[in-house]
Formats: sequence, structure tokens, C-alpha cells
Amino acid sequence: MAVRRRQTPVISLRKNPRQARSAQLVKLILEAAIRVLAREGARRFTTARVADEAGISVGSLYQYFPNKEAILFRLQMQEWAQTGELLTRILRDAAQPPLERLRTAVKAFLHSECDEAELRTALGDAAPLYRDAEETIQHRKQGKKRSAVFMKEVLPQATATTRTLAADVVMTTLSSVGKAISETARSRAEVDAFAEAMSDMFAAYLQRLAQASSQDD
Repeated sequence: MAVRRRQTPVISLRKNPRQARSAQLVKLILEAAIRVLAREGARRFTTARVADEAGISVGSLYQYFPNKEAILFRLQMQEWAQTGELLTRILRDAAQPPLERLRTAVKAFLHSECDEAELRTALGDAAPLYRDAEETIQHRKQGKKRSAVFMKEVLPQATATTRTLAADVVMTTLSSVGKAISETARSRAEVDAFAEAMSDMFAAYLQRLAQASSQDD
């Protein structure tokens, strides 16, 4: 007896909106999707509910989104863009000392991870696809570039290898902890406590690297 394989969901848009009317429709669908996800949760999120919330037919929705995973991935991309812009603004704020900027960025990132938890849960079936999607790859590259610029400021006397390692340690730790704490419901105060503790650890680590680099010169 042949085993039926589960179809792999497609996460790309069927077509890109080129006209203002089409772009408005896609925006309407995504706004409705956010409301449905917030109200119904990941398990009850469907294209039919999104279409009903948006006041359009399912056929109109399918012109752009082949399935619910494609809608959710588009929402994830928007979240990534917003978080990336926020972190870039924080880390480039020359009015604040670098390690204070890092503290603010850590807190913002952890809260963002918790805010996106429901979205990532809903994207579970498509996780292997969106992890390897071109948009995801570009998101990672932008994050590495942002970290490299910041580490060059924090560790000006360190070697490129040391700065790369430092950025990797901070980002890997931050991502892992962010994922872990977002998987259970936590209060804002609890997330802030995690952020403060992590920031203290990162500060101690970077200060040690900076001191070692200055002694090597």
C-alpha cells in the first residue's frame, strides 16, 4: 500500500501586487490575518476566517496567497523588518554609550520574540521552508551586518576574528534564549528580568574582550 506523503506548503506569494488596488487588497488581507491570529490563535487560523474577516471571497485571497502559511510568512517578514529597523536605530544611537544601547536592544529583541511566538507556532508546518527561504537568508545577513558594525565600535582594538566571534556569541545566545522564553507565557516584568541578566553577562564578556585587546597592543 502506497504511503501518501503530506504536501509541502508553499510560502511565496502567487503574484506580487503591482497596482495600488492590488497592494491595498494584500494589506487588507494581512491586517485581517493579524486580527484572526490574535482572536482565534494558531490552531484555528484558516484562510476562510481571514477572508471573512477581510470581507472578501476566499477566491480573492487565493489570487495572492496560496494557503495560510503564505499569509503567515508574509506577516513574519513584516515582523522581521520592524524588529530589524528598531534594533538598527537603537544600536546606532550615538547619544547613548554602546553597552547601554546593547541593553536596550536586548530588551527590545526579547519582547519582540515573545510577541511573535503565536505567529511562529502557526508557521510550524512551514518552518523547514521559511528557514531556508531567500527572505530569511537576507534577514540573517542584515542581522550579521548590524552586529558587525556594532562590534567594531565596542571592540575597536580587537581583531576581526575576535569581533566576529563576539557577535556570534551574543546573537546565538540571544536568539536561543529569546526562543526559549517565548515558548511559555511570561509577564513583561519577567522578560525584562531576563533582559537585564543577559545584558549584564554580555557587558562583562565584551568588557573582558576589550581589556584583553588593549593589552595585546
